[in-house]
Amino acid sequence: MVAARAFTSRPTLQRIEAGDHAVSIGIYAAVLQALGLLDGLGQLADASRDLTGLALASEKLPQRARLHGPRETGDGK
Repeated sequence: MVAARAFTSRPTLQRIEAGDHAVSIGIYAAVLQALGLLDGLGQLADASRDLTGLALASEKLPQRARLHGPRETGDGK
C-alpha cells in the first residue's frame, strides 16, 4: 500500500527498507510523503541540529583573534 501511494514498486520499497544507498532521494521523499513524515526530511538537513558537526567546526575555529585598529595610509590621514 505504501509503495502504491509513493508511486514506486514494492522491490524499490524493499530496497529502501534494507537501507540501499543507491535509491534516489526523490524516491525516499515520496515514501516519506506517503507515510506523512516528509517534514522530517527538512530537519534531517538542518545543520543547526548536527551537534557533532557543530563541535567539529568549532574546533577548527582560531583560538585567538587579534583586532587591529585602522591602518595609517602614510599621507597623514
